[in-house]
Amino acid sequence: MLKKEIAYSILDLAVVSQGKSFRQTFDDSVAIAKLAESTGYTRYWLAEHHNMDAIGSSATSILIGKIAEETQHMRIGSGGIMLPNHSPLIIAEQFGTLGTLYPNRIDLGLGRAPGTDQATASAIRSDFYEAAMHFPAEVQKIQDYFSVDNKHESVRANVAEGVDVPLYILGSSTTSAYLAAEKGLPYAFASHFSSAQLLDALKIYKTQFQPSATLSKPYSIAGISVIIADTDEEAEFLSSSYYSRVIGILTGDRSPLEPPFKITNEFRNTIQHPSVQQMSKYAFIGSKETVKKKVKTFIEQTGVDELIVATHVFDVKDRIKSVELFAEVMKEVNEEI
Repeated sequence: MLKKEIAYSILDLAVVSQGKSFRQTFDDSVAIAKLAESTGYTRYWLAEHHNMDAIGSSATSILIGKIAEETQHMRIGSGGIMLPNHSPLIIAEQFGTLGTLYPNRIDLGLGRAPGTDQATASAIRSDFYEAAMHFPAEVQKIQDYFSVDNKHESVRANVAEGVDVPLYILGSSTTSAYLAAEKGLPYAFASHFSSAQLLDALKIYKTQFQPSATLSKPYSIAGISVIIADTDEEAEFLSSSYYSRVIGILTGDRSPLEPPFKITNEFRNTIQHPSVQQMSKYAFIGSKETVKKKVKTFIEQTGVDELIVATHVFDVKDRIKSVELFAEVMKEVNEEI
């Protein structure tokens, strides 16, 4: 039996559909964030990616500010900032500024992956891979810059000192689980695209967690992909765009999101490929009742405190409907706990 109320949130990559401009994509994100706020979502996170026609969330901090400005109380943040791409000082200044402008609403999720290919990662920061190797130390720098005690240091992020911006450690393997547990920080696992080590990572995090000044007990978030429509058949039709994007990621195709199409037997065989299945293991697609059953099973298996949902469908109207229906699913799930 479930024994706790599960929070639910949105992960947005500002995915660009064919025929849409970046501005239209950003406007769609604003519309979805407003809807999410009105339907009980806890937070709205944007993910940093670079050099991809299909993704518009490259200037992540700026989009976070835009979404925060257009909403009232929902938490807004990064899922995540890929810290090896950046100077910790600059990130502390950016998020200290956001936290000052939007008090008690900004989250700083930190990951160590580049969010892009090797060549682009090197173009962003020539010493990226060295910085990635020192990720724990870079996270500590962020913590130091936000500390009021840093006012005595020669290098300061003045605008960040004492500002309440919670840190989250993101991961897609067990490595970051150890770090989140050691630092006593909340942990978010990217199971919406990397399913293999989810259960092991959560176990490591929970068993090795050390209470900290910011968190007394483990708090875990898991990513899932969700597409809900009125019927299973309609949801499957919409999911063709999602599966095309998964195949594109695996084959290096960075094109915008394709319109949905009727899934043929040939395409159905393609999405049975182990690599596609691994990326889409936690993609819950169907009617409300179908998705509700899958979500309840997932929560029971993982014991997570929060679900963060990515919904990759072509038309914003279909995405808005899926977001609305998932809120209904979670309210029903929580009533049955």
